[in-house]
Amino acid sequence: MKIIRWLLGRIILTFDFLTSPKGLQRSDQEQQQVNSQTASLALYQFAACPFCVKVRRSMKRLSLDIELRDAKQNQGHRQELSEQGGRIKTPCLRIEDDKGEVTWMYESNDIIDYLEQRFTPKAS
Repeated sequence: MKIIRWLLGRIILTFDFLTSPKGLQRSDQEQQQVNSQTASLALYQFAACPFCVKVRRSMKRLSLDIELRDAKQNQGHRQELSEQGGRIKTPCLRIEDDKGEVTWMYESNDIIDYLEQRFTPKAS
């Protein structure tokens, strides 16, 4: 079973690499503003998890520089996810607001909706 999971993971990662979406084009000033906003975000993920790949592809499409924290390979990140987020489930977006309060968002569709609402440029 471990070999099958490993093989499927490699297939998922290869497909993701070969079909990587193009990023959103912003002016340098707009991108710097977005980057400063994403500094308070971190995505806890497993590299080959299909739901994590889905979120990372959305991040790429929106040109978001969000810190990736591997909860499979890094025991510190795994422990943070368990103790602070409440469970070891990926993907999980850690959102820290201006007051330092932290929210943990699970479910890939919820994360993508949040990112799209927050970072999709408004039509003028």
